[in-house]
Order: sequence, then structure tokens, then C-alpha cells
Amino acid sequence: MAADLVMTLLTASVVAFALAWLSSVGGMGGGVLMLVVFTALFGLQVAVPTLTLAQLASNGGRVWFNRRDVQWRIIGWHAVGAIPFALAGGLLLPYLPVELLKRVLGAFLITVLIWRRFRPTPRAPADATFIAIGAGAGLGSSLLGAAGPLAAPFFLAKGLIAGAYIGTEAAASLLIHLTKVAAYGAGSLLSLHVLQLGLALTPAIVAGAWLGKRTALRMSARVFVIIIESGMLIAAILFLVGI
Repeated sequence: MAADLVMTLLTASVVAFALAWLSSVGGMGGGVLMLVVFTALFGLQVAVPTLTLAQLASNGGRVWFNRRDVQWRIIGWHAVGAIPFALAGGLLLPYLPVELLKRVLGAFLITVLIWRRFRPTPRAPADATFIAIGAGAGLGSSLLGAAGPLAAPFFLAKGLIAGAYIGTEAAASLLIHLTKVAAYGAGSLLSLHVLQLGLALTPAIVAGAWLGKRTALRMSARVFVIIIESGMLIAAILFLVGI
């Protein structure tokens, strides 16, 4: 294996470990930042499917480590919208203006954060509302690589915190990423190189998810919400500037 490839994989593994830890502590945000790093290391066409494989490991670990707190009823409603729209987004990825979509999502997140300042305790959304939330998250994830911030305010409004939030959000995302793998495979985006990268990064990601679970157990509900909202703000800024 060439020395430059070894260094690239080591760099990607360290970043993947740190951001898997961040995702497990805050339930989101790591995927968006991981996409930025992977794009710089591998290029966008390789970064998006590689990130999907990485997120299979990350979200799978978060579901397992928080399995007792996952709200499966919400996952069921979420999946009804998420699966078909994630499939459609994966097939449409080569044809849509992704840069414009990023800025729209960034503006949406800023709007939600401002709204939360005026409505710090919004009414909890009905379970069936998660069909539409899942549709938006599935489409956004397929087109932008990660859309956890899109669903985050709705999971918070539902009253999910700590393990319930992290495990439920991860289970919802896991279904989306499984669907994206099928779509990317149909679109010939899952090359042998992408599969090798995903496999190489998996140990670091699972380790980060495990450490994140241990960290999250020590946090208060207030600190947890602050971390989630901070992640939403960072993601919004990255989307608005086109990263």
C-alpha cells in the first residue's frame, strides 16, 4: 500500500473516530463535518458514498449502544417517508443542483434555531408528522450526504433527550443509509475503492460511537440540548457557505 494512501486512511480514521464520538454525544452534526473532510481527502463523488458506508457503522453503533431507549414507534412513521425519498434522492444525485439545495437547507436550519429562541418549548409533533420529516431527511441525506440536522429540531420537540434522542435519531438515519446504499449501488457509485474505504474506517467509527455513549451518560439535559443546537448552527453555516 502506498505511503500516501496509508497517511490518507490514518487521517480519515482519526477524523472518523472524533466525529463518530461527536455524533454519539450530540446525536448529529458529525456527518456534515465528515463530508467536508472526506470531500477534501477523496473528492465529492467518492466522499458521498464513502460517508454513507461510514454512517452505517456510526449509526449502527449508536443504535446498539442506546438500544433500550430507541422509540421504535416513531421510527416506523419516519421510515414511511424516509425510505422512498432516500431512494429517489440517491438516483437523482447526478442530476440536481446540490449547491443550491445546501443553501436552502442552511437557511431552513437558521430559521428553526431562531424559532426555537421564541418557542423554547414547542408543541410536540404528532407521530404521523414524522412521515413528512422522514421524507425531507431521506431526500436531504441522499443529496447532501448527511441531513441529521434537518430532523433534529423535531426529535427535540418530541421530547427526546440523551439515549432516547441519540438511539432514535440513529435508527432513523440507519434506515436512510441502508436505502442510499441500494440507490448508490444501482447508480454505479459503490466502487471497490469506496467499499474498501468504508471497511477500513469502520473500526474507528465504532470505537468513537462507544466512547460517545459513555460521554453522553454524564451530560445533563440542558447541556445536551445546547450541543444539539450548536451542531445545527455549525451545519447551517457550512451549508450556507457551500461546504
